[in-house]
Amino acid sequence: MERVRVARLGGGRPRTRPDRLGGDKAYSSRRNRRYLRRRQIKHTIPEPKNQRANRQSRGSRGGRPAGFDKTIYKRRNEVERTINALKTCRAVATRYDKRAYIFHGTVIIASIRLWLRP
Repeated sequence: MERVRVARLGGGRPRTRPDRLGGDKAYSSRRNRRYLRRRQIKHTIPEPKNQRANRQSRGSRGGRPAGFDKTIYKRRNEVERTINALKTCRAVATRYDKRAYIFHGTVIIASIRLWLRP
């Protein structure tokens, strides 16, 4: 996450912290959540049943449930489906291109083809 750099529209120093991070149940560890809280990044990560049961079995020492917004989590599915649709283009899926700017162009062409598809 420290290497993330998002350029600002008006110029200036690039952003290094996203507004929100979404993940699946595999990223639901305490360590990940603590890291995101320390960097003040809002997150939407569901809690697996076994972690929930373990937390509840500890009673008041187990802590409170992690915040979770179902509507935001449903948007994550749209992103995954779009990425999978882009990967139907073989050049995007295998990344034969050595240079980043050429691969970026390949992704743009695949996006345009996906957008213009009837």
